[in-house]
Amino acid sequence: MKIDKQIALVTGAGSGLGEATARRLAGHGARVAVLDRSLDAAQAVADDIGGLALGADVTDQNAVEAAFAQVEAKLGAAPRIAVNCAGVATAGRILPRDGDLPIDAFEKTVKINLIGTYIVMSYAARGMAAQEPLDADGGRGVVINTASIAYQDGQIGQSAYAASKGGVASMTLPAARELARVGIRVMTIAPGLFETAMAAGLTPDFKKSLEASLPFPSRMGRPDEFAMLVQQIVENPVLNGEVIRLDNAVRMAPK
Repeated sequence: MKIDKQIALVTGAGSGLGEATARRLAGHGARVAVLDRSLDAAQAVADDIGGLALGADVTDQNAVEAAFAQVEAKLGAAPRIAVNCAGVATAGRILPRDGDLPIDAFEKTVKINLIGTYIVMSYAARGMAAQEPLDADGGRGVVINTASIAYQDGQIGQSAYAASKGGVASMTLPAARELARVGIRVMTIAPGLFETAMAAGLTPDFKKSLEASLPFPSRMGRPDEFAMLVQQIVENPVLNGEVIRLDNAVRMAPK
């Protein structure tokens, strides 16, 4: 699929991987809907790239439906490209030392990372399926979701996060198979250690020790390198139903 002149929607696009993705797609000619829970953050990015700012919580089905309706009303059609980057990176033990069971934290993490992804994917697929094919293959669009290497290499304290991202990874193939009949591809990227807001809070020594564990290159990934893979997935029509680890060849130890 050619990115130029296509409509794209990116969630979590007010910062980090989502922001980099929105900027790269816009730089290649897409009209980008910048969706973030913070409308102010979305607006700042949208103003910079000539996009449409949308404020919505991806766990709120009504808010997501309204956001897609806004895209159609203001950009003239439903998105052909949908990229799910909204998510939270929570940490908490199943048996914490204070004795409190973190059930609420687990539920919140799954709701944002997995159910939110599913809601956005569902509305994106509905909009794509209603449009005419773009090419001789019958392609109508592509959905790209974000997992994490934690779905395979989860650390102690990452049970909720790993479970939520594992769900995203696991639904990739069945979603791709289901949506194949209407020419919609579904892919997932599982990033490793990246320079995001979470990494910004690390101490220099701890960050250095993390980077030393990365085989090559021995540095954290840059958000635009994630966005570069998004671009390549959009443009390559035979990438479908797969989870791609983007991780410097790292395999995380248990602790």
